[in-house]
Amino acid sequence: MWEHRDIQLLNVPSAASSSGCAASVVAVEPSEQTPLHRVHCAGSVLAIAVSARHIYAGTQSGDIAVFSIETYDHITDLKGHSRCILSLVLSDDESLLLSSAGDAIVNVWSADTFERVHTIYSVFDVGDIFCVAYSSKLSTVYFGAQNTSIQWYDFRAKDKYPRPSIKSHPSKRSHRFFDSLGPGGSATPQPPSEQPGLSYNESDLIEIDPSSIVQYAHFGYVYCMLLIESSTREGEEVLVSGGGDGSIKLWEIDSTTSAIHPKESKSLSSGDCGVLCMATRAQFLYCGLTDGEISIWDLDSQTLIRSIRGHQDDVHTMTARDNFIWSGSASGHVRKWSQRFELLGRWKAHEGIILSSAIRTVKGKDIYLSGGNDDCVAAWDVSSQEDDTPSVHRTTEDEMHSALRTLVSFRTVANDPTFSEDCRQGASFLKSIFRQFGAQSFLIPTAENRNPIVFAKFTPPESTVETARQTILFYGHYDVISAGAEPDNNWITEPFELTGMNSYLYGRGVSDNKGPVLAAIFAAGELAQRNELTSNIVFLIEGEEEAGSRGFKDAVKRCKDFIGPIDWILLANSYWLDDDAPCVTYGLRGVVHASVEIESDKPDLHSGVDGSRESREPVIDMVNLLAKLTSDRGKVMIPGFHEPVRPVTPAEEAMYTAITKEFSERTFNSIVPLGQLQAHLMSRWRYPSLTIHRVNVSGPTNATVIPRSASAAISVRIVPDQKLSAVCDSLTEYLYSEFSNFNSPNRLRVSIDHASEWWLGDPENKAFRTLAKAVEEVWQKKPLFIREGGSIPAVRFLELEFGAAAAHLPCGQASDHAHLDNERIRVANLYKSKSIMKKVFQELPLDG
Repeated sequence: MWEHRDIQLLNVPSAASSSGCAASVVAVEPSEQTPLHRVHCAGSVLAIAVSARHIYAGTQSGDIAVFSIETYDHITDLKGHSRCILSLVLSDDESLLLSSAGDAIVNVWSADTFERVHTIYSVFDVGDIFCVAYSSKLSTVYFGAQNTSIQWYDFRAKDKYPRPSIKSHPSKRSHRFFDSLGPGGSATPQPPSEQPGLSYNESDLIEIDPSSIVQYAHFGYVYCMLLIESSTREGEEVLVSGGGDGSIKLWEIDSTTSAIHPKESKSLSSGDCGVLCMATRAQFLYCGLTDGEISIWDLDSQTLIRSIRGHQDDVHTMTARDNFIWSGSASGHVRKWSQRFELLGRWKAHEGIILSSAIRTVKGKDIYLSGGNDDCVAAWDVSSQEDDTPSVHRTTEDEMHSALRTLVSFRTVANDPTFSEDCRQGASFLKSIFRQFGAQSFLIPTAENRNPIVFAKFTPPESTVETARQTILFYGHYDVISAGAEPDNNWITEPFELTGMNSYLYGRGVSDNKGPVLAAIFAAGELAQRNELTSNIVFLIEGEEEAGSRGFKDAVKRCKDFIGPIDWILLANSYWLDDDAPCVTYGLRGVVHASVEIESDKPDLHSGVDGSRESREPVIDMVNLLAKLTSDRGKVMIPGFHEPVRPVTPAEEAMYTAITKEFSERTFNSIVPLGQLQAHLMSRWRYPSLTIHRVNVSGPTNATVIPRSASAAISVRIVPDQKLSAVCDSLTEYLYSEFSNFNSPNRLRVSIDHASEWWLGDPENKAFRTLAKAVEEVWQKKPLFIREGGSIPAVRFLELEFGAAAAHLPCGQASDHAHLDNERIRVANLYKSKSIMKKVFQELPLDG
């Protein structure tokens, strides 16, 4: 089969094509296409409709999954069918959604409230209802069924028909297959009760009148239909239907009665191939047929102008927009065609059969949606001009998404010199984005060939009042930690390829910190392009944060006069407390990383030959020494360690109370009982702690060796008002003092490898008030004020160096998996973070 080879088919016009025979094709290389996003559903996706706000996916389970077209968040599931959804159609004003299914009913839904407003069914057993069309002009629904009929219902005349009884509903009838008697005279057992959501209100039931039925409209299943404007009667509509008999029929509609007239219908033949799908553009009708055929008809002259072998499998979907047509086949491939039906591209859209498709322009971007039996909907950006160049109608969200895709592809791992060139390219890429927005930008080198800092500055227009020109410094980082090596990692996507899935973007660094950094850049850039900046905005994006901000302080001090003065500092490098409540962070713990080594003057020894009660083994000394650091209950035993810790204030207590109240009103996904939540958070956020990270020994790892040396890595998290230098000194002195009590011949060495200050902001200051207000406006919910147990080395340094207060916006959710496999950020969080920072950049200098 050609479809499974690494080729695509290019149409070559020939004399045969104009006579209705299949055009010849040649094999060429396939084009690459990466989906914007994929969302997974509960079963195969057999129907898709898309509005300005929502994606509707009809599934094999009978549910209609509803997603946001902007962020791909799952909004709800519409439950009103007992069998698979076969067709979805929106009214012209997108206020109504119509669905048909294998349960012989058509449901009408409010697209605003998602309530089912009508249930329509036939007095006859029609079998599956494959297709639906809706005339907004005539307020009439048409549908084609398995029993070869076409039926309709005119809502304008609903009052003249009597209300049906629930007893006539198809679900209450005997099914000719499932309820037929089998061996022994017994029928198939039925479910004990109706499925949830399938109960019916008799006032919403609508029964098709026998006069509104055309029996045997086709000599086969009626697979597809659509409404078009009449070419002979101005302002009137024509119903076009396609069937398994290979015919295409045009049905004139009487606008006074909504009735279709079988005697006036025109029949076009596609030969022996069944008509599975249709699409129109101008006066042309494009039909997807069985066996891979695509036929193109001129509806004005009602003639076949071309027939091509578009695929090697059944063509299940046809979609048209402007000068392009897309077809989807049973092999899972989508093909893009020009208006002359020249093949422009082909890509593998699904691992299985493509069953449905739709296209919609959203914020100037053409989104092609495909659904398949791999249980997902894929979204593709097909915005293009006729020459296939990118569309100029792109939003900042589009550009930000594209920039994040590129930035994630750079493996900016600071701790691995293998990726130094990627780090350099990542920094240069950020510089280029700043310059495209019109900002001044360059790279600040750091000592010892460390990764550079990206500096940028946005300046308001000259017309801005001088007194309003404060300067906001945004701090972030573009470096990431390693994604781990195969096969040890458990990534479900390629870590350095941005992947959109189920309303999240996956990739190393998307949440920590590349996504938030780009959100801030695009927020400032959008203000600059619209001449709406009210302050100077300076960016310092470093490339060594995950390695302890090596060289950052010295570089900033060296360029301080050029960078400053600074009035406010903003960063976005952390996460919410859970996945639902937006937060503002006002405190971080500091950290001291230390190495401890105990070494003997002997080589590695054999425990059977040299081990004795008289020997002083370095590992035993290490274990005993480390045991002196904490009590059995985790209290740090360094003398005076806890004394400087700031007591809890009433204002702080109120913030913890607000958190507890928030989680008492809904389900909180935590292993900590609600009654213990406050104490648990305080122990993580506002009290110090000590951690032993690892212990290493010299020599082989077999069980007979007495190692000559042992080393350990420890860290101490510190809080207000512990002094960093005092903690470093007291830790070192305590270890040496306790070790001296051992009277051991071994040698102890303690070194402080890295240290950074704690940070505590003022939630009542101007920056936090502005930030909290922006969060509430964007998320429509007051944020929780939280602290965090982690550390960001640069924050307190920047505050002290520039004499400016910092405020911290957590962008991601608690489940973002930063530093772990499958790091991700929700699309909604990324976009809303940009909106929040845009408000802060614009309003902070003006806030009273």
